[in-house]
This record gives sequence, C-alpha cells and structure tokens, in this order.
Amino acid sequence: MTLRIIASGGTFDKHYDPIAGQLGFGASHLPAVIARSRITQAHTLEVLPLLDSLEMQDADRQRLLASCRQSPETAIVIVHGTDTMRESAAVLGIAALDKTVILTGAMIPYEIAGSDALFNLGFAVGVAQTLPSGVYVAMNGHVFGWDKVSKNRSAGIFEAL
Repeated sequence: MTLRIIASGGTFDKHYDPIAGQLGFGASHLPAVIARSRITQAHTLEVLPLLDSLEMQDADRQRLLASCRQSPETAIVIVHGTDTMRESAAVLGIAALDKTVILTGAMIPYEIAGSDALFNLGFAVGVAQTLPSGVYVAMNGHVFGWDKVSKNRSAGIFEAL
C-alpha cells in the first residue's frame, strides 16, 4: 500500500514572521514533518497551493477533489485548515470516492512549541491505513465521519454532531 499525503495549507503549515508578527505561508513543512515523524509507510507527497482555509473557495475544494480522484493511492491524508475542514470534507464525502480520505490539521502551527501538528499527522496516517473507504476528519486522537463533525471554536476542538 502506498499512501498519498496532500498539503493544502491551514495553520499546520503556517510560518511565523517575527518581524511582522504574523503567520503566513512559505514552503510546506510536510517534508520535515514526515521525516521527523519517521513515517516508513510508502507515500507520495503532493503540495497544492497553501491556503488559509478561510480563504478557500469552491475551486480550491474542487482541486482537492480532483487530486483525490486522480490519485492512484486509495489511502489519502489531506492536511487542511481547521476552520473550513468540514466544508471540504463534505465536498469529498458527497463525491463517494472508493478511497479512504482523512482530513487533519493543527490548532497550532508545526513550527510553534506545543503544536499538535506532528501527532495529528501521525494519527491520520495510521487511521488512513485501517479505516474502510469513506471521508473522515482525524484530530487530536478522535476520528469523525465527514458528516458527523463540527469544530467547537470556543473550546478549540472537534466534536461529534
């Protein structure tokens, strides 16, 4: 089995600019995260334009869907922003792909101390290899069906509907 990992942006992949005091995008952290995680599962990394999920448009979600459809791999992990992860998961879920697609992300950027990025990616890679076909959200040790999850913004967690 080969796994496809798709980087689409989100807090996970943001860089901190200490001069401007802002978070933004540079090169994806995924190559370093994969190496640091010591993922030995055969995988292909695809880096799409990195976006804050609040800036994602329908065309961006269609690009995600096209990547999943065209992927020869049947296990796919998508690193995505948490604010609109549910919306992208719905586009993928409604498409009823015969693949296991896991969306994950981070509440704190990978390069910031205390980030949940490393754990979430490792967790998503693990469940992508074990769950049946379908679209799921995997965050902080929990797995949710694409249509049974919401982000609790005040608590900073994902929870079942």
